[in-house]
Amino acid sequence: MSDGNVNLYLVGFMGTGKTTTGRAVAAKLSFQALDSDHEIERLSGKSVAKIFAEDGEPAFRALERRFIESGHPSRGVVVACGGGLVVQPDMLALLQGKGVVICLHASLAAIVRRTAQNQSRPLLNVENPEDRIRRLYAEREEIYKRAGTVILTDFRPQHEMVMHVIRTYLREAREWERKHGVASADSGRGDAGKPAANAGATAPSRPSRA
Repeated sequence: MSDGNVNLYLVGFMGTGKTTTGRAVAAKLSFQALDSDHEIERLSGKSVAKIFAEDGEPAFRALERRFIESGHPSRGVVVACGGGLVVQPDMLALLQGKGVVICLHASLAAIVRRTAQNQSRPLLNVENPEDRIRRLYAEREEIYKRAGTVILTDFRPQHEMVMHVIRTYLREAREWERKHGVASADSGRGDAGKPAANAGATAPSRPSRA
């Protein structure tokens, strides 16, 4: 039987707040927070930018897959996934087999604004970063929307975002555990993962843009 601590995987484009939101959600649920890019850097001893420059993007994607397959705990973790992780072939199915997948989404205008001065993203290390963002966004948007329940981050206060993610996670974790033949996602957690009384009603099913 399970203790109910189904993993949560946050996916979505760069600049949607996956890492920040993941840390806050993990704290509320008493889970461990991990960022796939940071873990790859820690395990490889290289920055993501250096991996891209020295080994190429395919090598980095292989490290992402290895991390998801076997590089993190199987329970009690919120993983903020790199923007291109879920785009890889078969990666969505792999994530869905390991836990709940929620997609954080933002408008193109918000993405451009949030990443404008960021020098640490290898895919934006080009002459025209905004054009690169627009092309990647167009290529990936439909994949993200199919990845899991979609939560729009534009103009949403962080605390509201966190509680919305938690409500969605708790609902979908119960479904995940039923599907996989284990105990309810609420069992064994106590009050740690329960939203506050004034947090609002349960979020609607995908896509969620309220």
